[in-house]
Amino acid sequence: MEVSYRCCVGAGLAATEKRRFSLPAERAAFIDAQVRAGSFPGASEVARAGLRALQERDAAVGRWLREEVVATYDAMKAHPERSMSAEGKAEPRRQRHEARMRDGARRG
Repeated sequence: MEVSYRCCVGAGLAATEKRRFSLPAERAAFIDAQVRAGSFPGASEVARAGLRALQERDAAVGRWLREEVVATYDAMKAHPERSMSAEGKAEPRRQRHEARMRDGARRG
């Protein structure tokens, strides 16, 4: 399937470049279905919407990394004593489970 990008220069939109893509039949069928359903006027618009969604997702992941992951990493690096290993988190649960099993066996 050929996907083309076209617009009128000077219409407030960025100049476009014509591109060709090879898509698996399943992806081409999805694009065709979107156009048939009236969701988009053509295949190019479906591709543009997909690229916009990808850009938005990438921007959101970038913000999350900068704002949350880096801050958490910095906090853990500054205070490693506050961190707990997976084994350390599992140990209290294991102890509660064993206690319940013992209590259940006594009642049984």
